[in-house]
Amino acid sequence: MEFLEAIILGIIQGLTEFLPVSSSGHLEIIKHIFGNDKIGEESLTMTVVLHFATALSTLVVFRKDINIIFKKALQKKKEETNFIIFIISSMIPAIIVGFVFESQIEKIFELDSLVFIGFMLIITGILLLLADKAKKSEKSLNIKNSLIIGIAQAIAILPGISRSGATISTSVLLGIDKEKAAKFSFLMVVPLIIGKISYDLIFNTELLISENLLVLLVGFLSSFMTGLLACKLMIYLVKKSKLKYFSLYCIIVALFCIFI
Repeated sequence: MEFLEAIILGIIQGLTEFLPVSSSGHLEIIKHIFGNDKIGEESLTMTVVLHFATALSTLVVFRKDINIIFKKALQKKKEETNFIIFIISSMIPAIIVGFVFESQIEKIFELDSLVFIGFMLIITGILLLLADKAKKSEKSLNIKNSLIIGIAQAIAILPGISRSGATISTSVLLGIDKEKAAKFSFLMVVPLIIGKISYDLIFNTELLISENLLVLLVGFLSSFMTGLLACKLMIYLVKKSKLKYFSLYCIIVALFCIFI
């Protein structure tokens, strides 16, 4: 993997992890364009590094919120304590799907099917359009809603289904305030990413071996810096109800994948 490819993959991951256009789908599309359809250790290692970078950028953007949440939770403040409970609840569906259907999910990624990704992107586009047209509401999060949002996140394991798009759209359609929906969407995935990275490193020690650490560093920095900008941009765009533009983009890319 060369430096240019690492930079491009980092930018794609940084943008698409937060912007509702499917990071996994776009990474697969880029790999297809580069002709990198091998499932080599370096490719897997780069994927882990890029996801860690975007998780770290999320923590940086929301560092003040996270600090307040944990401080007040330790003081047994109800709102912040409930928020942590809702985050944990939202993780349950993805954990179940990840462990129970791990082999089936791996087979889907091994298909290298742009057509499949295209149809999933169409679903993402429809979800975003529905959320954009949803009436303004300020309902509070609860256990039931957090589980439903968690199911949306679990479904987004499929390449082409945007995780942020699915979770934010589901939250908005449930009547949750758009800014709160974006915040919850970005924070709920961080424990899952860290958990998945830890699992991969423990049970696949070969990921720790890489022929070119400098390339990994370039990819990390590219993904981290892009992620910082994309996260802040997405919060602004969700508040301003601009999801329809991403809906159109997803459908255009979907048509490219289906008819290429």
